[in-house]
Amino acid sequence: MTKPAPLARLIGPLLGSLVGLLAAGAAGAVTQPMLVVDVETGKVIYNQAGTDPWYPASVTKLMTAYVALDLVRQRRVSMDQLLTVSPEAAAEPPSKMGFKPGTQITLDNALKIIMVKSANDVSWAIAEGLAGSVEGFAALMNETSQRLGMRESRWYNPNGLPDPRQWTSARDMAILGRAILRDFPEHRDLFSISAVQFGRRVMANHNGLLGRYPGVDGMKTGFICSSGFNVVASATRNGRRIITVVMGQPKARERDLKAADLFDYGFGQSGWGGPTLADLPPSQAATPPDLRPYICDKSKPMPTDADSSALTAGTAGDNANAQLMAASSPPAAALAFATMSSAQLRSRALPPRAPLQPVLVWTGRDPAESAVAATDGLEGEAPARAPRTKAAKLKPAPSRAITATGATVPQPKLLARGRGTPPAPASAYAAAPHNPVIAEARKAPAPKAASPKAPAPRPVAQKPAAPKAAAGKPTKPQPKAEAKPQAAVAGAKPRRD
Repeated sequence: MTKPAPLARLIGPLLGSLVGLLAAGAAGAVTQPMLVVDVETGKVIYNQAGTDPWYPASVTKLMTAYVALDLVRQRRVSMDQLLTVSPEAAAEPPSKMGFKPGTQITLDNALKIIMVKSANDVSWAIAEGLAGSVEGFAALMNETSQRLGMRESRWYNPNGLPDPRQWTSARDMAILGRAILRDFPEHRDLFSISAVQFGRRVMANHNGLLGRYPGVDGMKTGFICSSGFNVVASATRNGRRIITVVMGQPKARERDLKAADLFDYGFGQSGWGGPTLADLPPSQAATPPDLRPYICDKSKPMPTDADSSALTAGTAGDNANAQLMAASSPPAAALAFATMSSAQLRSRALPPRAPLQPVLVWTGRDPAESAVAATDGLEGEAPARAPRTKAAKLKPAPSRAITATGATVPQPKLLARGRGTPPAPASAYAAAPHNPVIAEARKAPAPKAASPKAPAPRPVAQKPAAPKAAAGKPTKPQPKAEAKPQAAVAGAKPRRD
């Protein structure tokens, strides 16, 4: 007879979470946070649950970037400062670069990587390198939040991996986005990079709005099962910039579509009326909701922040999501799109993504060191082997942009965007002296060129050389076939071996 106690221990907490979430949904307390704000005026154009506590996921890295850039502004660190990947940083789970412990990377390249690849190991290395420890960096994050007026945020790690104590809100992330654009205008391009290239690897930005919605120029996405799919995005149209925050979506594609609709609505409003971000009332919710049972269904593949697959409609899961995520009050007719279910979004899509324009990143101070990691292989990945080819074929290929489908189109010569470091072409790694292709070509002897007029020699049967008799010793008889003189086989054709 099976004992019920172990089973009860396993399903008890899950049932409790489900009951709590369903009860909250029925009461209208669980609402997807959405917010639109005019960057210049700070006026809120649209607000839905903007101050509700929420798990930030990887939008945490916006705060990590702000703290790092603020330290650079105070001249306490530099963009060229080398950060070392510790064993603790290397042990962080994906998304990650997979750098081995001891790998060094400049702060400039590290910030590019966390904004595009959302690498958790690199974020950890930034925290340890700039503050001495993750705890010390988290203290800087919290001090900065209070100074900026972010009331709902509390930080415990620099990458946004699950921690039940780490909260934020849509309002706080809008405040942070405005602060980044206001305080570091010279670093705005850091948040709009479409892809980074490390060695032979090209990694596209997870932000599905970049290159697809006109005018989008940043900022960061995030996803964990407990929070759903989040995005803090900025866009400019006719010289006016607005920030849209969308949180708690069940799919990356659905998050992107709702953010695009909110941009359309925001640009259609004046941006001079309404409350400011500081005027929004505090939330009645005491803790963030945990969406894990609804976002990460064990019967389906694990969703990812780069997921843009088509939405499936009409399933029980869609109905549950629609009930759970219903707004607490009926939305205005102009904003009905903000609470549409997956079934209503299934036939909609954003335009194809524009060709990627990767920015080169590398380890160490010298861009050539990137080739070392590319040929040696990163931890947990098979090292890339260069194809064996003739030396005549070792010509640098022109720089190309890469589309989302893998196609390439010619582009101008790609330069690194590092500040304080000399720009290097994206193909710099191919010219490194330790490149296995070039090394093999250098070691191989040059083939001798044959004369174009000289015909190939024909084999001719020759007479065997007569053996030389040693003085005082009889000559040994030779094999019959070789001893027979050529004249003995008169009329026979010469034999070709």
